[in-house]
Amino acid sequence: MTVPEEADPVIALSNVTVRREGTVVLEGLDWVVRPGERWVILGPNGSGKTTLLQVAAARLWPSGGVVEILGERLGQVDVRTLRPRIALVSGSIIRQLRADLPARDVVASGRYGALETWWHRYSAEDWDKAEHLLKSGGVDALGGRSFGVISEGERQQVLLARALMGEPELLLLDEPFAGLDLGARERLLVRLSALAADPGSPPLVLVTHHCEEIPPGYTHAGLMRRGTLMATGTLVEVVTSERVSDCFELPVSVGCDGDRWWSRAR
Repeated sequence: MTVPEEADPVIALSNVTVRREGTVVLEGLDWVVRPGERWVILGPNGSGKTTLLQVAAARLWPSGGVVEILGERLGQVDVRTLRPRIALVSGSIIRQLRADLPARDVVASGRYGALETWWHRYSAEDWDKAEHLLKSGGVDALGGRSFGVISEGERQQVLLARALMGEPELLLLDEPFAGLDLGARERLLVRLSALAADPGSPPLVLVTHHCEEIPPGYTHAGLMRRGTLMATGTLVEVVTSERVSDCFELPVSVGCDGDRWWSRAR
């Protein structure tokens, strides 16, 4: 998808700094995401990737700088009206959901960003949509099973379906591949690739540690190191052996075989 340069950004961060208990987590960070773009953020542990997503999701207030999300500026908008427009898929959600909640209910609850379905009324169309989203992720057979007993890979598919249930204007994914086996990783890659190819999907931002987890169809990348984005741009411009080596402070070779990326130490 080609997006005009003049298109209003969905995320615009300018000189953003985040400090926690005197420690600088993000420093002087600039970043722009435009409609139709699919981003991957790569970087080592502790580089600030999760904090960046928390800011972009309007869940974390910066210590300094300007944050604009979906045309609204933090500090000048009621975040209670902004946050429902953004879907954040994160491990923290798993800890908040009741373990015996059926997977179907977990998905449906995303309609209102709730943790329980009894908090709201749901139409037949809502339940049909939840079933359709489960089917799109290949986990429709799990609708009646408790969320707490399904596998980690199945949980990620359910959480992604939950995020899409609310028809977000921005979708942020924080390390969704963490802890997945080979099969679960590949199934999730297929699902994320399909979302990337769908022009009706919102802008996507995926945080990961590994080049192998970049879904086909993603367009842009950012490399994070020590609280700042050291490189941003198109995927082929940013994900190079030299730049990834600098980011992880380890000599690596990076390449793309067809539509799949790989990396290995030199």
